[in-house]
Amino acid sequence: MAPGRRTTAPRHRGPHKAVSAGTAALLAAASLWALGSVSEAEAATTITVAKDGSGQYTSVQAAVNAVPSGNTARVVVSIKPGTYRELVKIPSDKQNVTLQGTGSSRSDTVIVYNNASGTKKPDGSGNYGTSGSATVAAEGNGFQARNLTISNDFDEAANQSMSDRQAVALRTAADKVFLESVAVNGDQDTLLLDTASKSTLGRVYMTDSVVVGNVDFIFGRATAVIDSSVITLKKRWDGTSAGYIAAPSTAADRKGFLITGSTVNGDVSASSFYLGRPWHAGGDASLDPMATFRQTTLSSAVKSAPWTDMSGFSWKDDRFAEYKNTGPGSGAASSNRPQLSDSQAAGQETADWLAGWTPSAS
Repeated sequence: MAPGRRTTAPRHRGPHKAVSAGTAALLAAASLWALGSVSEAEAATTITVAKDGSGQYTSVQAAVNAVPSGNTARVVVSIKPGTYRELVKIPSDKQNVTLQGTGSSRSDTVIVYNNASGTKKPDGSGNYGTSGSATVAAEGNGFQARNLTISNDFDEAANQSMSDRQAVALRTAADKVFLESVAVNGDQDTLLLDTASKSTLGRVYMTDSVVVGNVDFIFGRATAVIDSSVITLKKRWDGTSAGYIAAPSTAADRKGFLITGSTVNGDVSASSFYLGRPWHAGGDASLDPMATFRQTTLSSAVKSAPWTDMSGFSWKDDRFAEYKNTGPGSGAASSNRPQLSDSQAAGQETADWLAGWTPSAS
């Protein structure tokens, strides 16, 4: 995407009961599998990663590589505490892969790298580009991640000569992606919630998590819910406060981003951040970007007119709204601050986004 453009998270909402039940089912299945009481199709396979060599693999990517191509059964990559400086890619032919940190908190297990859009590939074939800069890229349907941190620590201040400094921490391009108790850290373009193609559905449910960034740091064309989480605003490389949270690139017949029951905060100046702006990727006028912030606590960092235009496209021609937000950054309905009616909000619940899918740990 073009340039310019821990606190503890609240308790779970929505499908959390399914999550807890799924976790219990996974543990029970794992125990039975160890005893040889269930078939391979009925239980998740677990692969262990440990930096100190006490696991089956010492890198996360090596464990992912061990998953057979064409896999559809659940495989849990159990990652022991430590910092794993590497790139991780789960390709589309490896479905239902879970990255699971085993520490006492999500900060104990960290996957981090520092590629940016303008970083040159080591084989000399060009730059990585924004989507290619991701520390973790998940393209297999059914991808899950929990209890870990995914970061891109590209140093913008030290790389001002680079023209393309977007640096993605996590990119998803899959359907039925479930992210629970993860921290996703970066600056510009931190979290890319995408789909395999413009015509392909890609649903994402994120809960009890933290996303940190400053410019368009939750972006893409996925149908995504961020629930009961903390969105942390970060100053830019030069210490200034200015930025945009969401940059959806939604297809006209799809739902975009729903941020619900969450908190927007951060150590930045008052009235310095927009909730979002419309990203018409590639100048595609057929897109209809959508973002709704509902029942979310907004800090004073949010501007009183919280939406803005992007690359010649007016936010007022797309789908941006709020519903019953609170906090010093919230505001009354106006032409610059659309608010959903109760009847409109009834059609913008988590279940409407997930469309029959109930996320559960498995």
